[in-house]
Formats: sequence, structure tokens, C-alpha cells
Amino acid sequence: MPIVSDKYRGTKEYYLIYSELITAARYRGTITYQEIAKIIGLPLKGSYMGAEIGHLLGEISEDEFNAGRPMLSSIAVNVQGSPGSGFFELARSLGKLTEESKEAENDFWEEESEAVYEIWKAILKE
Repeated sequence: MPIVSDKYRGTKEYYLIYSELITAARYRGTITYQEIAKIIGLPLKGSYMGAEIGHLLGEISEDEFNAGRPMLSSIAVNVQGSPGSGFFELARSLGKLTEESKEAENDFWEEESEAVYEIWKAILKE
């Protein structure tokens, strides 16, 4: 039973953002919530944008978790360069994060991002 309800799974928006996240991960990058909003035609700020992007990223990360991979949304960040509270809430719901402190959240985020980069890294041929 999914934790995040199906709103975007199987849609064009889901696959566009999934693809953008993988591309960013391959080169150890990040993507901002505003960039995601622009790609799928959402307002660039506000609670509606935040809720929709949070939902979409939640579906993607839940699917990645169910596939045995790290949370791809760890590399989606706000303008300050860090994930929103929804990222940590989902991690707790999935049983990946058990502590409540900011330090534990930051450690988890760094470890999860590194795991994402390792899974999706570009294979550079010599």
C-alpha cells in the first residue's frame, strides 16, 4: 500500500521530473523546486507549488524506495540548497530516518544524496 497517494504516477509530469532528477544525479548535481515547477508548468512559488512538488517528489522517492534504491528526491532542494520538511517526513514514514534532531536530518540527507549519486553516477569512458 503506497504511503503517498497516486496523483502523478504514470503521468508525463512524473517522467519528466524523474528524468531530470536522474540527469542531475548522474553528474552529482541538484535541481531546485523552482526548476521542477517550471518544467511541469506550476507557479514558481507559493503553497500550491510546494504541495504539488512535494506530492510528486514523494511518489518518485517512494517508488525508488520500493525498488531498493535511495530517495531520489534528496537532490531536489529549495533556494537555500536543502530539502524541505516533507523529504524528512517521508523518510520517517518509510522507516529510513528515526531520529528527530536537525543534526540527524542533515546526516541522513548527506548520506542519502551520496547514495543517490553512487547509484546513478555517469560512467565516463577513457
